Amino acid sequence: MVICGDDVMKISICGKDELLKKTAISDTDLNNWERLKLVSPVGYSDEKVPLYFGDMVEKIIHIKKLLDFGYELSEIQKIIKKVGLPAKVNENTKQNDEQNYVTVGKLAEQIGVSPRTIKHWEDKGIIEPDMRSEGGFRLYSRNYVFLCELIRDLQLFGYSLEEIKAVSDLFKDYLMICEHFGEHSPEEVSHKIDLMSAEIKALFGKINLLKKGIQRWEDLLKKKKKEIAALQSRNKKRLKYEEKPDNE
Repeated sequence: MVICGDDVMKISICGKDELLKKTAISDTDLNNWERLKLVSPVGYSDEKVPLYFGDMVEKIIHIKKLLDFGYELSEIQKIIKKVGLPAKVNENTKQNDEQNYVTVGKLAEQIGVSPRTIKHWEDKGIIEPDMRSEGGFRLYSRNYVFLCELIRDLQLFGYSLEEIKAVSDLFKDYLMICEHFGEHSPEEVSHKIDLMSAEIKALFGKINLLKKGIQRWEDLLKKKKKEIAALQSRNKKRLKYEEKPDNE
């Protein structure tokens, strides 16, 4: 259920104060550069703090060097537009910009749970943030919206968080085996596959029970809805009759 690995976790983000401290630029300069679209935040924390990819530090340092060489900001704009900054910065920024990230609050809002629930799932090891800053900000890639919906579904199926964690661990094992198949012994792969197959079979069993239960309740509610409507109609007729004057 968790698809982020150690390499993803190495991606860093920082808040505005962290960025200013690491680059030794003023808040005014940063705001001006953002207005000129020389730099931009990747998003905002739940407290509306601007968040930046870690490689933004390197980008700002290169901009400062160009300023030291006598270039004007308008000229730096043209340089970035035409040739960009050094390749290392551009490659990292391009790779990171292809991903859309959400904060804990936004993730919780999109799946209809509280931020505390998301943090609880994280504490249980079911999900992990894709990025974490020194200041404690956490961002999740948007595919976590779907994954968290699956977690919520499993809870509706009657799974405890411990059972969901076990499913999550099996999914991580599956990804690990697929990516590094030759590094695992045939016996280990066979054992993991047996566990995965058993879990899939168990989940199918619960889903089938749930489907039957849903069908029973749908039939019952449809029947009772008609009966309640008929009862309401009878009651309205009685009320209308009782409201008539005696001489009518």
